[in-house]
Amino acid sequence: IHMASHTLPCIAALSCLLLLLSSFSQCQAQLSPTFYNNTCPNALNIIRTSVRQAVSTERRMAASLVRLHFHDCFVQGCDASILLDESPTIKSEKTALPNLGSVRGYDVIEAAKSELEKACPGIVSCADVLSVATRDATVAVGGPSWTVKLGRRDSTMASHTIDLPSPFDNLDRLISSFASKGLNTRDMVALSGAHTLGQAQCFLFRDRIYGNRTDIDAGFANTRRRNCPKETGNGNLAPLDLVTPNSFDNNYYKNLLQKKGLLQSDQVLFSGGATDSIVSEYARSPQAFQTDFASAMIKLSEVQPLTRQNGIIRKVCGSLN
Repeated sequence: IHMASHTLPCIAALSCLLLLLSSFSQCQAQLSPTFYNNTCPNALNIIRTSVRQAVSTERRMAASLVRLHFHDCFVQGCDASILLDESPTIKSEKTALPNLGSVRGYDVIEAAKSELEKACPGIVSCADVLSVATRDATVAVGGPSWTVKLGRRDSTMASHTIDLPSPFDNLDRLISSFASKGLNTRDMVALSGAHTLGQAQCFLFRDRIYGNRTDIDAGFANTRRRNCPKETGNGNLAPLDLVTPNSFDNNYYKNLLQKKGLLQSDQVLFSGGATDSIVSEYARSPQAFQTDFASAMIKLSEVQPLTRQNGIIRKVCGSLN
């Protein structure tokens, strides 16, 4: 009897724990790397071919696709809501301030999707196309690969209220913004390394290069001013990594050590705070960065996916069927 009275609460506690774990893994369990093996066995090859073609035509497209995926997942989850065009029933995310005139790559996803529709109509979601294309684009410019779990479905609505991390955010704000999506501080620093690729518009870093601040290298600020005048040229572009702007490497972190982060949200990662040690580690070890980037991208691509009966499979990514 003595033993039984101890084991009962233990069994109860254990079953509660198992229940919690099963509900937590439910959403993960619904996504699987083999999701299309029977219904569209050539899906991954079709997407890869489209993406390789786009990136070989314009290497900058790799950065654009990574950003497109990020901007999708941070708003109501990885549901391809960002791909929906304006319509009588939809206020498109494309026209929301953080996306307007700067988010690109919609046509690459649409091209891959139209090839998939020829091969296996109505099977592969736009949300899955975007997740896979992001991985393939990263690989195409020398980045790591990872296994994308599949089975996402597409949203039937968009959200014009966009709560994305801002280029002007301080470290605490960045940490809490990523935490709200289930991404920890290390994930945040690794995902920021996507800024080893791509470009930023002048108005996003003008204050930083003209502010005579202590957290920016003077020579670097000077160089950046050439293409970003004090009063004009808001849309002028500058590479986020001046050294190797179209190659996926750990140079972004080396830049931060030298106070050569272009955006405030870049440099705050190495500014005497909680993330300094992670930045130093990635600057030393490209391998550590690539490994962590891949695992953070997997976590990002699994933020609140629509699965099973939720959502739809869009035939064209820009509109509802």
